[in-house]
Amino acid sequence: MPQGPDWKQYLDAGVELTEVTRAQARRRAEQLVREGKLARERVQAFVDDLVALSRRRTEQVAELVRREVARQVKVLGIATKDDLAALEARLAGTAKKAAASTSRKKAPAKKASATKAPAGKAAPSGPSA
Repeated sequence: MPQGPDWKQYLDAGVELTEVTRAQARRRAEQLVREGKLARERVQAFVDDLVALSRRRTEQVAELVRREVARQVKVLGIATKDDLAALEARLAGTAKKAAASTSRKKAPAKKASATKAPAGKAAPSGPSA
């Protein structure tokens, strides 16, 4: 059977495209300063903005993946954690109702009568020949 795609690898690749580390942002800012496209006093603000934008994009990619996975789970009819929790709660409620119903319907136990077996002939007690 052919193996399906490695979704974690796809997700990691998407995150790499959107994720910018502070060091990468600082290198980019320094390059822009050298090119005269960014004032030296604006470097920290540029780095902070770039990192914040990167985080927002990473969160957007993660949310997109979450929504798509949820959609696919629904399409396939796979039970989710929430579905299982709801089912467990229903079963627990049903079990409690059944136990309560059973305890109300139980009749008191009857006492065993103390009747003796009829007296019969006693076996001879002596040595038999």
